[in-house]
Amino acid sequence: MPETALSNDAPALDVLIWGTYDLGKPRVRIMRDALGRSGARVTEIHAPVWDGVDDKSVIGTGAALARALRWAAAYPGLLWRLARAPRPDVIVIGYLGHLDVLLAWPIAALRRLPVVWDAFLSLHDTVVADRRKVSPKHPVALALKAWEWLACRAATRVVLDTEAQADLFRTSYGLSRERVTSALVGAEASAFPVAPPRLPGARATVLFYGQFIPLHGIATIVDAARAARDKPIDWVIVGTGQMAGQIGAGLAADRPPHLTWHEWVPYPELVERIAAADVCLGVFGASDKAGRVIPNKVFQILAAGRPLVTRDGPDIRELVPEGAEGIALVPPGDPAALIAAVERLIAAAPYRPDLHADLRASFAPDALARRWDTILRDAVAA
Repeated sequence: MPETALSNDAPALDVLIWGTYDLGKPRVRIMRDALGRSGARVTEIHAPVWDGVDDKSVIGTGAALARALRWAAAYPGLLWRLARAPRPDVIVIGYLGHLDVLLAWPIAALRRLPVVWDAFLSLHDTVVADRRKVSPKHPVALALKAWEWLACRAATRVVLDTEAQADLFRTSYGLSRERVTSALVGAEASAFPVAPPRLPGARATVLFYGQFIPLHGIATIVDAARAARDKPIDWVIVGTGQMAGQIGAGLAADRPPHLTWHEWVPYPELVERIAAADVCLGVFGASDKAGRVIPNKVFQILAAGRPLVTRDGPDIRELVPEGAEGIALVPPGDPAALIAAVERLIAAAPYRPDLHADLRASFAPDALARRWDTILRDAVAA
């Protein structure tokens, strides 16, 4: 973890990152890096219960039960160590911390320690409204709503990835504007370096990568590839997940001639594919959540300096100004608009070498370090 302190006259904070946070998620790694970069003295008490699980929504019943048991078994040791740890200025609980924050609550209260919970997303919204696993009136949905409501009360500050997401929490759970805040996800700059501009060629490559969840709107991408079958565009999809069966069945019935689907590629190869793409794709789902979040891939594509097409919404408008070069925002679930945007970006090539440099500054490592430092100091002062 970097130890480069930002220019700040305030004394360094003693920060304890505690719980079962998932280091497989870029959000958690970037947050941890930002805390260290801010100059804070960071200590970790961690149980890696999520190692090896890329998509929690598709693990089988047996594997889910084994993880649940591993999760439960981790807490006695975690809580014992929390109770005996040297006193920090603030406790930070990362994603997925919905249970962590509740279990830490009594000890934090007894020790009078502020808690910053990086909720990152709403489990209730994800399970019920976005992935539609259960209906809003289902007991599971009601339990998730109550769980999340209580978890918010256990934290001094609740952090989401966008202000649109923060507003959802404020409205849904009756929270004040001060109690709920946001910090952009960002990208691991070392993993996604700026790639040189692509020169126009006889054919163009359009890349999508990610988990096959409803938010991503994979069907819209496939429908666009079908409609563009006679155009000089090669469509490349990398990923798998919840919607893979449905997408696979559709492709078996009518596969566009210039669409390639890879269920998995090694991380270094993914970075190479981003650099080799003429246009990269974000998300196109029509759910409310799809309009409130800025997914990891969008930050990674911007970090790599690649032209981007993604759905319009209040989330992306927090980051991208009107008329930003090399970015096209389209309505959700609209294959025709997606094709038109792709063609427009292809025709505008080649782009300047520092494409998206102004946007990268807003989620650069030091910018995120300053943001997290502000959030933590606000919690300490509360």
